[in-house]
Amino acid sequence: MKVALFATCLVDMFQSNVGKATVEVLERLGCEVEFPRSQVCCGQPSYNSGYVKESKEAMKKMIKAFEHAQYVISPSGSCAAMFKEYPHVLQDEKEWAEKAKRLADKTYELTQFIVEVLKVEDVGARLDGTATYHTSCHMTRLLGVKEPPKVLLHNVEGLEVLPLPESQNCCGFGGTFSVKMGQISEQMVDEKVESVESTNAHYLIGSDAGCLMNIGGRIQRLGKQIKVMHVAEVLNSR
Repeated sequence: MKVALFATCLVDMFQSNVGKATVEVLERLGCEVEFPRSQVCCGQPSYNSGYVKESKEAMKKMIKAFEHAQYVISPSGSCAAMFKEYPHVLQDEKEWAEKAKRLADKTYELTQFIVEVLKVEDVGARLDGTATYHTSCHMTRLLGVKEPPKVLLHNVEGLEVLPLPESQNCCGFGGTFSVKMGQISEQMVDEKVESVESTNAHYLIGSDAGCLMNIGGRIQRLGKQIKVMHVAEVLNSR
């Protein structure tokens, strides 16, 4: 099976290890992974800031970049959800709306693809210790992916996954929200860190780079001894 990696901006610029882990997990599961070099930002930051017209150019570039892919896989529920938004944004441009629909239909978040398409629930990973999982807002509420990461994590040998109190609460990142509403965002991420700390887990695991950067940054500033890992890194642990 051939798949195309939609790396996302944050992974490309700040967390390349997550992109590498994503590729290695997919290859271990028998996928041939390609990386379209023409991919750019999906347009989410500008779109969510209200610049809809200005975002369309980036969206069209992404549609072209992945036009010939069989499946498009992203290690980010948030960015995968943005691809699902393309048909709505481009609905008044018939040609692009049809192409956007095809892209949306073949786009999956990493754990969703592994569980729902490859039908794999145990990737053979091992990580000793206790962990808790952060359910990011975009992945669960917009993309609708809730169970696949939990299924895969519960099958990681040596790892005990503990429930996270108030798991439904946003971590305060929200893209540009954390910039425009910094003081509110700080209070929200502090509450999230308190919830994580209350579990006494060794690891905080998540599926979105933005959330992990936000929570991880706060954990580091507060001097907490909790390791932050993307789910792709966990699934690639052996």
